[in-house]
Amino acid sequence: MRKRSQPWIQRKSRFIIAAIAALGAVITAYLAITAFADVSAACPTEGCDKVLSSPYAVVFGLPLALFGFLAYVAMGVFAVAPWLINPETKKSQRRTVEDWTWRFLLIGSVAMGVFSAYLMYIMVFEIQSFCLYCLASAICALALLGLTLAGQHWEDIGQVIFTGIIVAFITFVGSLAIYSPIHSPTAETETSSGYAISTTSTPDSIALAQHLRERGIKMYGAFWCDFCQRQKELFGREAAEELDYVECDENGVNPNPAACQAAGIQSYPSWEIDGELQRGLIPLNELADLSGYTGSRDFQAN
Repeated sequence: MRKRSQPWIQRKSRFIIAAIAALGAVITAYLAITAFADVSAACPTEGCDKVLSSPYAVVFGLPLALFGFLAYVAMGVFAVAPWLINPETKKSQRRTVEDWTWRFLLIGSVAMGVFSAYLMYIMVFEIQSFCLYCLASAICALALLGLTLAGQHWEDIGQVIFTGIIVAFITFVGSLAIYSPIHSPTAETETSSGYAISTTSTPDSIALAQHLRERGIKMYGAFWCDFCQRQKELFGREAAEELDYVECDENGVNPNPAACQAAGIQSYPSWEIDGELQRGLIPLNELADLSGYTGSRDFQAN
């Protein structure tokens, strides 16, 4: 009896899974680097900043993209692991590794697919903005799930379905638990007004903020913008209250989106200094230089 030929998708599945995992790792690595470097990701849409600066983009105090990068790396390792074993001399060992890595690929792809779907829901219905990088990562995660299911001849389909349901349930419940603090009454109050500033201003940082206001220098931002929060943290709580701050998101406190639109604001934070826009988080010494501040410069907030 002639042996049934193996479908091409099953012959090439591990290679394709490794390639997609590599692409996902590149995307998430870039987002993690930009997060650690405190810079905005290059994106054709403004929504990227809103999504990547939202509280949903941080898990356990670290960028969510970092965990995505580790997940993609793990999937890539599971995909290529059998290739590291010589099939001629260690055939039995290679077969064992293939079996176990398929199980890990199944568990990992289901978890990543469910979590990515949940994040897409958050992006569309909670944050209400579009992030090209997030969408690309979600497509990669769902592609890994599809390839894992179609790329292997699963002998016990019932076991695959049972495993998938259990992993999906745990992932979904875990996702709700991770982000539950964001939906608490305290967090919802903070979200609309910006998070409380934890640092204390020095007399010099207060003097700089007063100088900026006197010069008519404005800071444009949004309550959800992580970089805006960090900019205020540099000033400290007392000095930040002296700033001429313009809230650009209509859902924030005392918003003035019309002023932001008239000023041509495209990213947050943005500073309007002498009729010119300076974009991004700016160190206080640099703000002092740009504004002509001549006082002392002990700006280190505590």
